[in-house]
Amino acid sequence: MLEEVERWLTRRSWSAADRPLDRLVAARARDPRRGSVSVVLPALNEEATVGTIVETIRVELMEKVQLVDELLVIDSGSTDATSEVARKAGARVVHRDDILPRMPALPGKGEVLWRSLLVTDGDIVCFIDADLKDFSADFVSGVIGPLLTDPEVQFVKAMYDRPLGDTAGQGGRVTELVARPLLNLHWPQLAGFVQPLGGEYAVRRSLLERLPFPVGYGVELGLLVDALHTVGLDALAQVDVGVRKHRHQDGQALGRMAAAIYRTAQLRLSRGHLVRPSLTQFERGETGFVPRTHAVDTEERPPMREIREYVSRRAA
Repeated sequence: MLEEVERWLTRRSWSAADRPLDRLVAARARDPRRGSVSVVLPALNEEATVGTIVETIRVELMEKVQLVDELLVIDSGSTDATSEVARKAGARVVHRDDILPRMPALPGKGEVLWRSLLVTDGDIVCFIDADLKDFSADFVSGVIGPLLTDPEVQFVKAMYDRPLGDTAGQGGRVTELVARPLLNLHWPQLAGFVQPLGGEYAVRRSLLERLPFPVGYGVELGLLVDALHTVGLDALAQVDVGVRKHRHQDGQALGRMAAAIYRTAQLRLSRGHLVRPSLTQFERGETGFVPRTHAVDTEERPPMREIREYVSRRAA
């Protein structure tokens, strides 16, 4: 590990307990310019978990204390009761396709995160995955804490243990097999991030609006790498929030995620084009193995400050 990263780990890695809620509330009271906070949950068929997450954030961080100013769920085409459950729990719900309708929506998580900037107002935007189990408000307060207390910090990732079933520490398979090797080999300054692909992080809007967004699974790696090049390592941080439990993907879904992440890295390394941006996987059929070919996410959305509707909305 680079000496620079070792120093960064001592300066920019914290625990959520290092900034208790009363300290964060006091920081905002002393200086309201520290920023308003929007929390965004991208959701697709998450009726089983989204309500508890929304309710916890609303009660713990909007009613008991006033740390979160806006709580938004963006539904990207659910066929279950995700929107209804989220709305009843206290979130504002917006459908992905109703945001920036002149640009037809592309499938993918990154697309939803990118569009969320057009329908939120917070100076700090916090993203939280909607499939978390045993959710704690620390996931939000932990990552927004450094942004409310340290003006030099611009991007904060959550770090946590990720069990796989009943086995501790074995989650995050794509992180360990794909993302971590890529970062260590090509962006060694980011080697200190425990969960580089984690979906829980908070970023100053002034940075987010300058970054391109991969539309699919590569969004977390893309934002982290581009943030490093835009504001430097010392503006990035991570906070330990405990344990993250969520629904795990099957092996083939993980393969598609891995391909998208590799593609995102490849674009940032060369800005070139793969000859065949696709991934073939195999499933056993009645007569043997059947090939299934999937397109790899190759689209990216431009920095939001280049979108005229966003510029107009921010100027109003």
